[in-house]
Amino acid sequence: MIKARIPAVAPETANLKQYDRARAEFSWKAIEKAFSWDSSGQMNIITESIDKWAEAPRTRDHPALIFEARGRCETYTYAQLRKKSCQWAAMFAAYGFVTGDRLLVFLPPCPETYFAMIACARLGVIFCPVFASSNFFELEFRLERIAPRAVLTHPDLVEKIPVECAGQLDNIFLVNGPAPALFANETLIGDTPGRMPEEGVCHAVSGDTPLYLMFTSGSTRPPKGILHTHADMVGIYATAQWALDLKPDTILWTDADPAWVTGTVYGAFAPWLCGVTSLVLGDDFSAANWFRSLETHRVSTWYTTPRILRDLMDAGDDLPTRYNLSALRHIVTVGAPLIPDILYWCREHLKCTPHDTWWMTETGIICIANLPALDIKPGSMGKPLPGIVAAVLDEDGNPLPPLSFGELALKLRWPGLMSGIWQDDARYERNFRDNTWFTTGDIAVEDEEGYFYHQGRNDDLLKAGGDKVVGPFEIEQLLCSHPAVAEAAVISKGTELGKGVSYLKAFITVAKGYTPSTRLSYEIKAFLKGNLESDLIVGELAFLESLPKTRSGKLLRRMLRAQELGLPGGDPLKMRE
Repeated sequence: MIKARIPAVAPETANLKQYDRARAEFSWKAIEKAFSWDSSGQMNIITESIDKWAEAPRTRDHPALIFEARGRCETYTYAQLRKKSCQWAAMFAAYGFVTGDRLLVFLPPCPETYFAMIACARLGVIFCPVFASSNFFELEFRLERIAPRAVLTHPDLVEKIPVECAGQLDNIFLVNGPAPALFANETLIGDTPGRMPEEGVCHAVSGDTPLYLMFTSGSTRPPKGILHTHADMVGIYATAQWALDLKPDTILWTDADPAWVTGTVYGAFAPWLCGVTSLVLGDDFSAANWFRSLETHRVSTWYTTPRILRDLMDAGDDLPTRYNLSALRHIVTVGAPLIPDILYWCREHLKCTPHDTWWMTETGIICIANLPALDIKPGSMGKPLPGIVAAVLDEDGNPLPPLSFGELALKLRWPGLMSGIWQDDARYERNFRDNTWFTTGDIAVEDEEGYFYHQGRNDDLLKAGGDKVVGPFEIEQLLCSHPAVAEAAVISKGTELGKGVSYLKAFITVAKGYTPSTRLSYEIKAFLKGNLESDLIVGELAFLESLPKTRSGKLLRRMLRAQELGLPGGDPLKMRE
């Protein structure tokens, strides 16, 4: 931990000025009073966001969404976004969608993604965004698991949909044409929404009605579908006010794909609950394009990742001087620890201090953050937000004293915490200890002043493709689809500092009829290269007679990691599950 301290950047103007007092006096019930459903309990997140501002004369023409891609820029006011989403909701209803149905959104960032998300929320339909870069195996798993009524996609992506899954869908909606005619149930949307009624009401639902389903990877099991509800709006609204420090005139740019929870929560719902403008960029990253977007759209709050900042830093110190970034007043980061080098570079060259935050798909909202009215300790995640109690626990679930290594845990409950894991109640319950703590799987240290420092994961989750998180289980399943592989285990050999490129080592046992050889190693590596993200590099492959497992058959990657470091791995049959 670094002992340096950066004075608070906005102690007088921040939305949350008196941190200690706010924590002492805090009540989630008080936050609920900001919403019209406070007394009834029947709600819809769109009623409290898009519709609220669209119906007010002062804000109906305020920009809600700015989308730019390939030189084309589209702006939608709150009134226009309300109209569009009502028409899309009417279209889905005409195709038979009812509350509880699922829609899988398989698109790159585009306006239609957001029209569909809002429309689904209006109807009580659960939307599930997935990365456009998802491969065949990832898509197949998600389609089989959630059994959506339909998929919303682009003609260029249709061929990724498995034939067996396509036949179980009512429709494969295409945002534009021409339709590739690969499946009989392809439905070209075209101008269909434009012929639908412009007015519509939101279905009032209970707070525990699912809103969206987001898949996130696990280290030892398949990806899990995390469910979040309409009641999350309470936590989303509050944290957007505190951590993102949104003001009425804020232009917020959350440069995350909506298939990453950050893109859905803080790229869409958070700004719209607060009545501000959200910028979405559909282009691939380049340093010049990112700086140009900050300048052109006069972005005032930017929610990004340390990786993006590192890439901008690598582009050279002189590049920021070519752009007018005077509107930028608040940079917030998530996704990886914000190392001091990047923080100080931003202060010097962007004239703005980045504030790191910590949260997870499971927590639903920002839980720990460096706030504008608090001093920053470089390398720290910050302090828990009001309403959040965090602790570092030992292996028995007991809180540890300051400066102790342990598992980060949050005391139950808060609005935003996942409501379940799709079709896996047992896996959901394993996240909780003694009905008191949500255990995060992150290792952390808390200092004497209540600042938390991230120290890694107790599993092997890997970063890929920028925002995307991949578990070793998924890569191991891919390996096992090769005919020469019987079993596989994958561990991380680390990442290039700040670059986000994960270097992996694979351990495999060969299938009957195959013999380990250099040639077979090359063949398997080539197979992986053709099916993995470019940010995941399997640099080494080792053949083993058997993989280390517990008595019940659970794979022990930590033994493989220990062996790589020349450390004792222990007896697998005596290890805890």
